[in-house]
Amino acid sequence: MYVLALANTGERFGYYTMLAILLLFLQAKFALPTATAGTIYSVFLALVYFMPMIGGIIADKWNFQKTVTLGIVVMFLGYLVMAIPMSKGAGSAFSSPAFYVMILALLLISCGTGLFKGNLQVMVGDLYNNPKYEAKRDVAFSLFYMAINIGAMFAPSVTESLCSLALSANDLVYNAEIPGICNQIIAGEVVKPEDMSILTSFSGIAEAGPALTEWCQTYVDSISTGYSYAFAVACFSMVLSFVIYKLGRKTYQGVSDSKAKGTKAAASNEPELTKEQTKSRIVALLLVFTVVIFFWMVFHQNGLTLTKFAQEFTSPDAGGFTRIGFNVWALALIVVVVYAAFNLFQSKSNKVRGISAAALIAALAGIFCIYSNTPDPVTGIQPQIYQQFNPFYVVALTPFSVAIFSWLAKKKKEPSAPRKIGYGMLVAGLGFAVMAIGSIGLGTVAQSPTVTPNLLIGTYLILTFAELLLSPMGISFVSKVAPPKYKGMMMGCWFGATAIGNLLTAIPALLWGKIDVAMIWVILVILCVVSALFIFAMMKKLEAATSDSPAPAAADALETVEDDAI
Repeated sequence: MYVLALANTGERFGYYTMLAILLLFLQAKFALPTATAGTIYSVFLALVYFMPMIGGIIADKWNFQKTVTLGIVVMFLGYLVMAIPMSKGAGSAFSSPAFYVMILALLLISCGTGLFKGNLQVMVGDLYNNPKYEAKRDVAFSLFYMAINIGAMFAPSVTESLCSLALSANDLVYNAEIPGICNQIIAGEVVKPEDMSILTSFSGIAEAGPALTEWCQTYVDSISTGYSYAFAVACFSMVLSFVIYKLGRKTYQGVSDSKAKGTKAAASNEPELTKEQTKSRIVALLLVFTVVIFFWMVFHQNGLTLTKFAQEFTSPDAGGFTRIGFNVWALALIVVVVYAAFNLFQSKSNKVRGISAAALIAALAGIFCIYSNTPDPVTGIQPQIYQQFNPFYVVALTPFSVAIFSWLAKKKKEPSAPRKIGYGMLVAGLGFAVMAIGSIGLGTVAQSPTVTPNLLIGTYLILTFAELLLSPMGISFVSKVAPPKYKGMMMGCWFGATAIGNLLTAIPALLWGKIDVAMIWVILVILCVVSALFIFAMMKKLEAATSDSPAPAAADALETVEDDAI
């Protein structure tokens, strides 16, 4: 499991490196409006989650382990194409060869992810088909999910550093307002007087003319080069993932290595269900998938409208204790503090407690050192950096989540999976309610980026609580509840629901700049609340379906497995 999790960490680092800057890259290099860039972003996200359905069919017909290997290779090629620094040239994006090369790269990445993502998760699940290890399945998926977020946590900081490096090579610095204005100058469009004032002040060139146009082209090329550097790092992460996966192949040898073996293993450990039980479980899963669509629609605004909010409305400066949140190493040390503290109080071994205490003290000292040496305020914060807070919260809060639900389980008060999903939707609604309140009076277009960074940081914290209620156990829940004969189909439907939700992320982007930004968040709040009310209205049917007992002939032999599924 650790080998597969680490291989996934490398792949997810590359994916989230690209996802952190995709919207910004589309707008900076190709001068696309938010609605168009948002549509491309959402279609790509949808493909990333639709393709595992096809990838699963290929693995069923061929071989899971080889399909995962092929997925890594195809993703590498996609990131390699994205890393090629092609110039947009004159004219619109749609007349530029570079634009269609970029589309080809996104298709390669989505196809490679389809071959890799779902099939690797099937391999993790098959490690626990043996009833001896079945009870550890949820913990395994929690660790696996945490590994994903470790990779995701470092990705935004890498993109920020590489972007700054490319700009500094031409004695430039990042400013969120400049790329859009530069593209207007390059295209020969009329620029608002206030925007021209910002540009001339930033560039030091007093008036419009060839010199200013050349400076604008240099700025756009520099920032695009920085994004290309980030895509190159994603290529390297694919190589690292490949090496880990291949060097550790002995540890998962024989797992999911053929359709026959996978079917045989699954059949030996699964209860037999009546037609009525099969139907009720499928209906229950489809109802859950309906709600999951809207969760991912609102949650994946992190790389879209929440990034636009960071770019246009949020102050690029952060002071006080907040400023260390923009140092990923400080966040990593906070994670060490959390885990060391848990070990210190939970371990019964004096040796482990001693090591934990030393790690806790060292981490606190490191945090203090970073805090003392970080400028106050930190300036020039790039919008994609906010995306590191969600994976940081996931990694840091997972021990609390596991502890709380373990305690509730001992008390026999742990909520059912459908109920957790309902609570997750309500919490997500709360997160966007906070955004709506913080956005009152901002209008449709930012006059100046003055909103405190704490608004987005706090919102990401709330959204992470929602994610922990829904996402980590989602695939594990599907693998338990899905009827044995339709497990592959139901897993595919899970990814399909996620894909539809990702496709719908474009809707708020289409509204961006047309209605007050606060109203966009209100719409998302309403979607969350309606979805929660829907799932609570169906709760009796859902819980009844997921607690169906196996057919009598199989009940005794599978009592432990079924109890865990319930």
